[in-house]
Amino acid sequence: MFNDKVVLVTGGTGSFGRELTKTLLREGRPRKIVILSRDELKQFEMASELSSPIVRFLIGDVRERDRLVRAFDGVDYVIHAAALKHVPIAEYNPLECIKTNIHGAENVIYAALETGVSKVIALSTDKAANPINLYGATKLASDKLFTAANNMVGPRNTRFAVVRYGNVVGSRGSVVPLFRKHLSEGAKALPITDPRMTRFWITLPQGVEVVLKSFARMYGGEIFVPRIPSARVVDLALAIAPDAEQTLVGIRPGEKLHEVMCPRDDSHLTLEFRDHFVIQPSIVFQEHPNYVQNALGEEGRPVEADFEYNSGTNPDVLSVAQIRELLEGVQ
Repeated sequence: MFNDKVVLVTGGTGSFGRELTKTLLREGRPRKIVILSRDELKQFEMASELSSPIVRFLIGDVRERDRLVRAFDGVDYVIHAAALKHVPIAEYNPLECIKTNIHGAENVIYAALETGVSKVIALSTDKAANPINLYGATKLASDKLFTAANNMVGPRNTRFAVVRYGNVVGSRGSVVPLFRKHLSEGAKALPITDPRMTRFWITLPQGVEVVLKSFARMYGGEIFVPRIPSARVVDLALAIAPDAEQTLVGIRPGEKLHEVMCPRDDSHLTLEFRDHFVIQPSIVFQEHPNYVQNALGEEGRPVEADFEYNSGTNPDVLSVAQIRELLEGVQ
């Protein structure tokens, strides 16, 4: 579905945008891939790595609506990956997080409607489900904005959906590079926030695959949640450095012991498919699709009452050996 299409990625010089671009260049035949981001150095480095004539780079910020309108002109599909994501930093800089994650989402929606973009998928996070930190709260607001945007399209064919998943193995700012940095500096112990802590885990290629597949599956208004494994943080530390000690440092501001991707309060809206869940919109659109069968013809079924997709109760838990295997090849 990406053949001869123009794809734009906001925040495209991040870990996700780089992997997505490589995947589209390798497996698809898009007419053009547009990377929109704020950092000229990251753009220069990414351009040097790829050396592809169909990849274009635009300096811009999702906070600037006029820039997005100009950038989206002629674009078929938008992946909105730009966000301020660091939980403790968001706690100390709330207004900046709101400007990017909430007002930025509003600007993406406006620009997509103004320019006739066909489909928009916004990246979300498990922290948006029952949020206790500002980052999660802003992403919940963003999810709601993108869902409700399908009621604003009027006669346009633009449609919006959300993909929500957990921690990305090896992404910048995540715990894997942090542990490896400590070890490279000669540390004999790794910092553990709490021995009970669990997280959902997904690799970058898996995350990209989920997003690209969601473009084909979507009607508009869905929150797509992939079925992925959980891991205990202590097991992650053992997989990386089995001989290192573990030092308890306590939970950081805004952290949870376990993450949720499908909240219990949304169980009446949640559908279970073979390899993913779909949280249906709580509002009724003028054209309300039957989400039980997606646009690819895959069929889901309602989950049980009070169902919750929680990293602490997820039956799919990675062992130390499986984590080690997952980490192979992650730089």
